[in-house]
Amino acid sequence: MAATLAEARAVMVEGESGLLAISPAEERPRFEPSLRRLIWPNGSIATLYSADAPEQLRGAQHHFAWCDELAKWRNADAAWANLQLGLRLGPDPRVMVTTTPRPTPLIRKLLADPAAVITRGTTRDNAANLPDSFLDAMTKTYGGTRLGRQELEGELLDAVEGALWTPDLIENCRTDTAPDFTRVVVAVDPPVSSGPNADTCGIIAAGLGTDGIAYVLADRSLQGARPEGWARAVEATAAEFNADRVIAEANNGGDLVGLVLRSVNATLPVRLVRAARGKTARAEPVAALYEQGRVRHIGTFPNLEDELCSLLPGGAYVGPSRSPDRADALVWAITELMLTHTASPRVRSL
Repeated sequence: MAATLAEARAVMVEGESGLLAISPAEERPRFEPSLRRLIWPNGSIATLYSADAPEQLRGAQHHFAWCDELAKWRNADAAWANLQLGLRLGPDPRVMVTTTPRPTPLIRKLLADPAAVITRGTTRDNAANLPDSFLDAMTKTYGGTRLGRQELEGELLDAVEGALWTPDLIENCRTDTAPDFTRVVVAVDPPVSSGPNADTCGIIAAGLGTDGIAYVLADRSLQGARPEGWARAVEATAAEFNADRVIAEANNGGDLVGLVLRSVNATLPVRLVRAARGKTARAEPVAALYEQGRVRHIGTFPNLEDELCSLLPGGAYVGPSRSPDRADALVWAITELMLTHTASPRVRSL
């Protein structure tokens, strides 16, 4: 059983590590896609199921079950319950779960079950079957992040209690596509210094879709860059996404921030903003937009998402970086797109 029948077939049966690929020729099962089943030479039969259709399990009974990526099933509780009711053949019916350990209630329940046998593995444990370039890229991009610890190290990570964002909230806001944009902005939270120990310069691109939803497009944040370096990164990001505005926080640099940005491009459409409230207070209305489904992430931004999931009400930040500069830039971007009301010409009928 997988999240969908398509995944059960593509990954568990026909995939590079699927049942057909790993079976010796003399023991390879015959796959009958129209009947959703495999038949082995010894007469054993396996049936494919989808967690999206848990009612299919009613009435069926089995000796053994294999559940893949249980942590991503949309109807996990219902599908799991129906599966358990049918595991009643033979003297010792069992189930094997292979999954990324996301902290869902069902995964927690299984890990706490004294009858469960738990085996953990990291991506590096499978290095012999993976390209070095893939391993290096994954380590460079996700190493040390919450997403990397979950996906690469196989850790079960708890959400920070009381955080404004949770991993599940962000996962529910993720998408691969977006409509046309009516506006695109690049938001900047500039550091007060440069060098290896300096804060990160948060640089986030976001757009307002024609559907009224804000989309996070890119995280181009830099750490340790001199002012000209991060200013050129902002200019490049604005050009890449054809941004109509650059929103730059000026609390720690004043008008100098605008001068630095315009020094690399005099036509850069910069608007300086000054924070009257703390980072977390500014973040709370934006977090509410996520809860309403009005913000989407196009792709994955592990460092940014780590910071978002570490912001607590009242001003506390318990994240991996010294300051939530990426998160602050995102807040400025979404605030500009969704929460700032600017005057615009209107036609009124009499």
